[in-house]
Amino acid sequence: MSDSYLLIDDVKKEFQREGDTPLRVIDGLTVHVENGALLSILGPSGCGKSTLLNIINGLDDVTSGRIVINGTEIGVKSRSAVKIGVIFQEPRLLNWRTVRDNVRLPLDEMKIPRAEANERVDRYLDLVGLAEFGDYYPLRLSGGMRQRVSLARGLAIEPDLLLADEPFSALDEITARKLRLELVRIWQATGRTIVFVTHNIREAVFLSTRMLVVTARPCTTHLDLPIDIPHPRLPEDDRLFEIEKQVTRDFMRMEEASA
Repeated sequence: MSDSYLLIDDVKKEFQREGDTPLRVIDGLTVHVENGALLSILGPSGCGKSTLLNIINGLDDVTSGRIVINGTEIGVKSRSAVKIGVIFQEPRLLNWRTVRDNVRLPLDEMKIPRAEANERVDRYLDLVGLAEFGDYYPLRLSGGMRQRVSLARGLAIEPDLLLADEPFSALDEITARKLRLELVRIWQATGRTIVFVTHNIREAVFLSTRMLVVTARPCTTHLDLPIDIPHPRLPEDDRLFEIEKQVTRDFMRMEEASA
């Protein structure tokens, strides 16, 4: 599958420990992700999901194997060769900057001309439904609105890949449900490839074109499951519920086997 947009190719990651054997966190993980996919990654706490995101983001190097994004092999030294947007669990906004200035911050760092940067800021704030809130400061916004600002900031760099690290886990369920619907709408509108990490099986099933379930540390693939139900989806769709039940049963068996 040489045409994979994102290739995680037999990746292993170990951390050295003084006076002890290396700690292996990822053990031969291989994933092929097509352009425009929304891939969710689900696994037990502490299994290495965040480590994997850091490697994909070029913040850390593999011990062996490789990460390739749109034909470019990624590592700490080559991180600047691709544009990767990130949405974190917390919005990580600067409270002394306006919404518009927060979204423009990475564009200023990229030295995007101010006129183009302002146009992008306005376009992506409009896309996330916050066109009227550009002059607000983050502390005047709800938690869900702040997360929308974070999403606009991640999209404004027009990334080759968008990484989402449990972005809705700190929100109440009603707000999280609304933002899942918004994320799908924005994903379809932009065509971006998204890697979405979550602990929530229902969330993963609802959002994803594919689900990757990984094992406990050292993590490797346990289940690679396409979700073939077309978007837009309804959260109450019985077909999604059946997939959720299947994945939950399989996940519990995996947890019991590793206990």
